[in-house]
Amino acid sequence: MASEDQGVDLLWGSRDKPARPPRVALTVDRIAAAAIGVADAEGMALVSMQQVAAKLDVTKMALYRHVASKAELVAVMIESAVGEPPDLSGVPGGWRPRLVRWADLMRETWRRHPWLPAATTGERMTGPREVGWTESAVAALDGTGLDGGERMDAVFLLSGHIRNTQSGATAGTQPWTEQKQLRTILHEHRDRFPALHEAARSINGAPRDNGWAFGLNRILDGLEVLIAARRPDPTD
Repeated sequence: MASEDQGVDLLWGSRDKPARPPRVALTVDRIAAAAIGVADAEGMALVSMQQVAAKLDVTKMALYRHVASKAELVAVMIESAVGEPPDLSGVPGGWRPRLVRWADLMRETWRRHPWLPAATTGERMTGPREVGWTESAVAALDGTGLDGGERMDAVFLLSGHIRNTQSGATAGTQPWTEQKQLRTILHEHRDRFPALHEAARSINGAPRDNGWAFGLNRILDGLEVLIAARRPDPTD
């Protein structure tokens, strides 16, 4: 229980408290930045307390005065990498353009840090910035007539779409649209896979986005239908 409380305080409390009068100006933010640098360059699998300590030219024990475990290290990495949540109040046009803006910003963030989609799954500690991103999207649906659960579900659905269309998460899911060799194989076996062959042939090698725009618009179209159904009938 003490470790869990410490982790919550680490994310939600002040980061300005020094561990001791330091000989080396080591802070949680510096530790997070160093770990993010390793993850961005080499992947999350190579992030370790030892690797981060070496990057900062300190000992592992020095890190442990600020982050007590690898789980806490990952938590502060996520909290730093996601950045400040967006203020969508100035986006004109209502809920739909606001959610498009939100999705685009989150996608850009995950592209800058390709390890984020995998790191932000499962039960774990979450900090105020990450929670703020969800708050921003849920708030964009205020006044639509959707209840609280539906607004949360809509944001969950959008987040899943962003996750599923990242190139790192979906590598190989549509190889026939990108790889000439596989398109050739589909052509040679078109009798066995006629629908897939015809679909890939019609694309004709045009660049694809792993269903990003198509999926985003279909999700928003579905929400629009539901929201329209909740509006009072003006003829009543």
